[in-house]
Amino acid sequence: MADGGHYYEHDDRTAPQFRNRKGRGPHKGRPFDRSRRDRQRGGFGGPGPRSRLEDADGDVSMSDNSQDSSHNRFNPYGRSSRKGDGRIDRDRRQGKGGGGRGGGAFRGADRSGGGASGGAGRNRSGWYKVTIPHGRKYDKRWLLTALQNICAVPYTPVNYHVDHNRVHFYVDDSTAANALHKCSHKITDTDGYKVEVHVNPSAPPAFLLSDLKPEHLEHLKQCMAKRFDGSQQALDLNNIRTDPDLVSQNVEVILNRKTNMEAVIKIIEENIPELAGLNLSNNRIHKLDELSELVTKVPNLKTLNLSHNELKSDRELDKVKGLKLVELWLNRNPLCDLFKDQASYISAVRQRFPRLLKLDGHDLPPPIGFDVESPTTMPPCKGSCFGSDEIKALILRFLQQYYSIYDSGDRQPLLDAYHDGASLSLTTPYSTQNPSRSSLGEYHKDTRNLKRIKDSTIRFKLLKHTRLNVVAFLNELPKTQHDIASFTVDVNTCTNTLLSFTVSGVFKEVAVDGKSRDSTMAFSRVFITVPAGNSGLCIVNDQLFIRMATTEEIRRAFVAPAPTPSSSPVPTLTASQQEMLTAFSLKSGMNLEWSQKCLQDNEWDFNRAGVIFTQLKTEGKIPDVAFIK
Repeated sequence: MADGGHYYEHDDRTAPQFRNRKGRGPHKGRPFDRSRRDRQRGGFGGPGPRSRLEDADGDVSMSDNSQDSSHNRFNPYGRSSRKGDGRIDRDRRQGKGGGGRGGGAFRGADRSGGGASGGAGRNRSGWYKVTIPHGRKYDKRWLLTALQNICAVPYTPVNYHVDHNRVHFYVDDSTAANALHKCSHKITDTDGYKVEVHVNPSAPPAFLLSDLKPEHLEHLKQCMAKRFDGSQQALDLNNIRTDPDLVSQNVEVILNRKTNMEAVIKIIEENIPELAGLNLSNNRIHKLDELSELVTKVPNLKTLNLSHNELKSDRELDKVKGLKLVELWLNRNPLCDLFKDQASYISAVRQRFPRLLKLDGHDLPPPIGFDVESPTTMPPCKGSCFGSDEIKALILRFLQQYYSIYDSGDRQPLLDAYHDGASLSLTTPYSTQNPSRSSLGEYHKDTRNLKRIKDSTIRFKLLKHTRLNVVAFLNELPKTQHDIASFTVDVNTCTNTLLSFTVSGVFKEVAVDGKSRDSTMAFSRVFITVPAGNSGLCIVNDQLFIRMATTEEIRRAFVAPAPTPSSSPVPTLTASQQEMLTAFSLKSGMNLEWSQKCLQDNEWDFNRAGVIFTQLKTEGKIPDVAFIK
């Protein structure tokens, strides 16, 4: 209604060129003078600066702390503002509580003492009170639907009620609270008014804190006993609020109340912990926080019915994903409408419950995956994979030569192993701990782990180019002793012009005095090579990955005797020892160097050496290099 260009009540209708809120009826001024600040912002003669009149979408703020029009509005629900409008956004950015209520801003602190910052702020209770000024005139369904349509996240209004001209309800999700806060002045009603939305941190609604009386608990226990099926170990609490036995005793059990659900779970824990099926349908449940206790208190639960409730997000299922469910009902919950198709719905649910066989009464295809509860013996590792005996001999000869030089203390001769344009990279596992406290500290400074190194320039610098730089870098790494018996080799690619293979094993660092350190490390190395000479390989790309060895790798490390490379593998021996060595080599298939080592370790006892050889070969502890002749 207009009177001389002035709109009464809370008018937000837009004029063709700009919008301005006028005074409220006869209350067109106050008997006292305004502050100097107000006079500087436009005085009495007209509106203040346009930036103070309009919000981001061109709407006038409906807050009661606006003082930029020619007359103050009378707001029976308002508080006096300690700050001007221009400070609201700045205070929010600086982490201060918003002093005003403009546009549904959060107040600086709730009455329980929880401060607010950055919109919703911190709230110990986790609850937020949403207020719609003049909301009484709106139909409840229209208002909630309109809010939900523009709200960025789903929300569940709790305890919707009317107080004088205002509408109030609660939400217990900070994300939803922030989203609702942004809905202010975004809805236009049929009269052309913008709907304000105020959101404030709040204590939990009082009705949620009311505990059931002892006599009510006894009635509830009797009701649950009546609804329990011992033959199926199943409890039916469908729509328990309307149970005649409870209604006749004036006992109201509402399972979306925290205390009521906790009381039910406590009764289950104390009386039927072996429960296998639980029906909680038709109870207006919108959160599953209290049900998380079922994971430990009702470990045998296999069937859970949550249909016909108010669960709005599949994230709620994360709170009970520890349950080993085989049957679950979720139909007629808002969350079911969030999925584009049935396959994505099933996939999302099965991520939480991988053993699920039935969803909403429909059989599911058998789950794909490992369902291992008790310790299971894994099949033994197949060991190396070469592809052919020719490739096997070529690679083992290469590795024996390469690591005999690598562990010798002088790695300069490795220049002959690398191509002129070779590249090398070193990687260690990604870790958040201080690398200097790890045994991998020496390697960590040069790691090119792409998860850790984001800068492309640094990535390029950590890549070693040309064989001179590669070998110079290898010379800077700690001295090592590799356990050749631990090596496994897998050929990745083999053509006439390229051979790529991965070698994995363990090693120890060797100190200056020649003693190895206690820590055992594991490595995996990818060599990409091309043919060189008549029967050699030349490295064009070398990728080295180093980590700490596992307990099992440490236990098995350096068990088999390591070879001692020599240009003359058979030193001076007696005639009988030479004869025994030749015979042992022929019988075992090992080369002379490894045959001699085996005989020497067994004091040249042919039979005992044969028994030890057979035992070690059966256990897979003799490396392939021992059989290269």
